[in-house]
Amino acid sequence: MNGHHDSGIWTAEAPPANDALAHASPAAERRGTPLHRLLMCPPGHFAVEYVINPWMEGQVHRADRHRATAQWQALHDALGAAGAVIEQVPPGAGLPDMPFSANAGLVLGNDFVPSRFRHPERRGEEALFIDWFERAGFRIRRLPGAIFFEGAGDALLDRGERRLWMGHGHRSDLAAAAELERMLDLPVVPLRLVDPRFYHLDTCFCPLRGGRLLYFPAAFDAASRQAIEARVPPHLRIAVGEADALDFACNAVDLDEAVAMHRASPALQRALAGFGYRVVQTALDEFLRAGGSAKCLTLRLDE
Repeated sequence: MNGHHDSGIWTAEAPPANDALAHASPAAERRGTPLHRLLMCPPGHFAVEYVINPWMEGQVHRADRHRATAQWQALHDALGAAGAVIEQVPPGAGLPDMPFSANAGLVLGNDFVPSRFRHPERRGEEALFIDWFERAGFRIRRLPGAIFFEGAGDALLDRGERRLWMGHGHRSDLAAAAELERMLDLPVVPLRLVDPRFYHLDTCFCPLRGGRLLYFPAAFDAASRQAIEARVPPHLRIAVGEADALDFACNAVDLDEAVAMHRASPALQRALAGFGYRVVQTALDEFLRAGGSAKCLTLRLDE
């Protein structure tokens, strides 16, 4: 990989002079409109009550809901201050993971593809999210059969090309890739996740504006790393080291000029500044107990 290695991070090298993406002004492109619409779910019932990923091990009944609520509100306020419009879905009793609204499903235009959760502990969320999207006027498009699919936890739209990246191997089935490609008439690139700590794609892979990418290569098998490298040139990639990955730096919310996350090392902050980003760090360690962070707590409604 070309670039500069700094504390475990491969930073982007300078783009070619004719790279229009590098010089476009997000503010000019927005022309005063809101950056993005996001869906969040307040953590009124948040807790760690079971173990369905490695982050939850040893954390059952240890989450502080009061502190989690304060951290969720700080993220909500930071995203709003950065220009996002935030809508809320009410939390469901007995559904402690519902604040991770990214897992509700996939939004593309006016279509909503709801999740079908692998673990029974989360399946009660499905009807509540579907009801919210029906009331909001979205067209509900369910995957056929019994295919497991965990929404925008595993399905992330590229922000430069007409492409959907889809993680599989832990939660979502590989079969979902072909069905999504057929349903949405959109090229889908499946990526196999091999490290159980990074059980959803959005824990280790963050598409950024203009086709750029923030990711942790070691979370993927060799064929998936090659698929990424074949589609995203070196000057548009930031490969984070394990320390940033374990701080969920890739579980970030891209708002075009700002990117919000739990924590970023100084080297990663410099790399993102090279892409024109202001890094907004907001503590979310209570949610890390359950295996989620900033991106997990939001769902884009304007893809």
